[in-house]
Order: sequence, then C-alpha cells, then structure tokens
Amino acid sequence: MTTSAAADGLLARRIVFVGGKGGVGKTTTAAALALVAAERGRRCLVVSTDPAHSLGDIFERSIGDAKTTLAPNLTGLEIDPDRVAAAHIATVKERMKTLVHPRLYDEVDRQLDLAAHAPGATEAALVERVAELMALAGERYDLVVFDTAPSGHTVRLLSLPEVMSAWMDGLLRHRERSSRLGAMLGHLGGERRQGDELSLIDQRADHPRDSPEARINEVLQARRRKFLVARERLLDATGTAFLLVVNPDRLSILESRRVVDTLARFDLPVSSLVVNRVLPDTADAAGPFVDARRAQERAHLQEIDEVFPTLPRTVIPLRPDDVHGVDALRAVGAQLLSH
Repeated sequence: MTTSAAADGLLARRIVFVGGKGGVGKTTTAAALALVAAERGRRCLVVSTDPAHSLGDIFERSIGDAKTTLAPNLTGLEIDPDRVAAAHIATVKERMKTLVHPRLYDEVDRQLDLAAHAPGATEAALVERVAELMALAGERYDLVVFDTAPSGHTVRLLSLPEVMSAWMDGLLRHRERSSRLGAMLGHLGGERRQGDELSLIDQRADHPRDSPEARINEVLQARRRKFLVARERLLDATGTAFLLVVNPDRLSILESRRVVDTLARFDLPVSSLVVNRVLPDTADAAGPFVDARRAQERAHLQEIDEVFPTLPRTVIPLRPDDVHGVDALRAVGAQLLSH
C-alpha cells in the first residue's frame, strides 16, 4: 500500500518524530518533510537530537546548538547533548546556591559535577530540552519535526517523560509527608525547629512561600508539569506522529519491528512508514549482481508488507546521487507527496 495521505497527514500535525535504524535516511526524510511544510506556508522547526548530526550537512549550512534560519518559514537546530547537560547542571547549581549556606557552595559544586557524569544525566537533560521544544509547537511554530537518534535512543527519549513524571510524583509525595510530620513535631514541641546549616532542604515547619522548601517544591512542580505536558502531547495522536523510516534490508526491518512493538507498549503507535532507497524500476539490469539484488529486495519488500500490513507507507526510490541542498530535498519532499 502506497499513499500520499500519510505524508499529507503528517504535515497537518504539530509534532512529528522521524526515527528508525541508523543510516536508513532519517535526517533526509525529516529535512524534506520540514521543507515541504515550510514551502506550504507552515512555520516549521526541524530539530536533530542525534549526536552524529548531519542536518547541517544536508542543508549545506552550519547549524549547531542555536536556532538557524534555513529557508523561509524554516528554522533548524542541532541539539548538543553534552552542552545541554552542562547548561542544565549549571542551572541546578545556581538554584541550589540560593537555598544553602555559602560555606556549602563547594560541596554543591562537587556533588553536581559528579552527577553530571552519572548514567542517564545527559539523556535527562536532553529530554528536558526536547520537552521545551515540544511546547513551542502550535505557538511559535506550526510544526516541529524531530530527527531522532537511532531507534534505541528514540525509545528511551519517548519513555523518559512518563518515567520522570512518576519519579517526581513519588518525590513530591515523600516531601509532602515529611513536611506534615515536621509540622506535627513542631506543634508538639511548642516551637518550630529548623534543619542545621549542613542540611540542604529539611526545614521541619510550615513553609512560608519564600522559604527554601517552598521554592524547591515550586521548581519540582514546574519540571513535573513540563514532563506531563510532553507526555500528553506524545500521546495525542491528533497532534503528534511518529514516522518510521525503513530500508528494504533484513537488519532495518528487524530493528523497525522492534521499534513498533516497543512504542506500542507505551501507547505510541507509529503513524506511517517511509520505505527508503528502493531500486527504481528504470534501473538497467546489468547481469547477475543486479538481478540478485532485485530478487532480494522484492523479498524484503514483501516482508515489509507482511510485518507492517496496516501502516500507510510511501516508497522513495534510490537516487543516483547523495541528497544535499534545498533543491535535492525539495525533490525528495515531492516524492513523499507524489504517490
């Protein structure tokens, strides 16, 4: 089944994630989709979250970790995970130092510098940045297209908002219970008791609005709201789509099948499929090698039909040259919409 309805439907969304196995053509697909949307008058932001950025190479522009105009209505951004993590840690340091005694500043620096190297720290900072960019969809931009890292990274990226929201719910409930217990002890003792200066946040009392405890609670609640909004948008099938790019080869199909199954467990169905780099019918047969390749490809295309029977798809032929520059991307975009 081949249809342009899949691509047209994607252009009507506010957020599109483009994913798949590394090397299948995700960046090209994301860039072409974003360019088509921009040329149809939609304000579009295309974002690369893959550490091995190639978005700038395709547009033949230096992009980097700052919003860059690529064409009318089209802005590009390449997220640097390490830079995002460093900025996140710096922000946390600044906030913490407003809550503790100055003699603890060195300890705050030491602990957070260690936290920066903890497993998952970079991903946590990255998903917060993605959540912030998702919030721009429908406000500053009509469409935000994410060129995601290879599939395993994508799955973690899409599941982290739910995981972190659950973690914060537990943390806030724990802090609320601690606050109530502290208040009860204070009333029993006839006076308020305050944590010593080596304690960062454990003031056992009813907390005034400007107290460190209240400010920490406010920060946690704000981050919780941010991730909950991201989760709601991810689960909104009318506004968010996941586009899977697959090549007609065994490893790509296996990886794509795992992605579809894993996303389904998070109630994140794949919206459509791009079958990329298919040998064109006009390609000349040049002997046993090409014949063997065609036979293998036909088998893989049949497997794609069997493995993904309900997914709308668009077939993009293999090009004789590399895709780079606006003209080449416009041609790919036309193919996305032409079937």
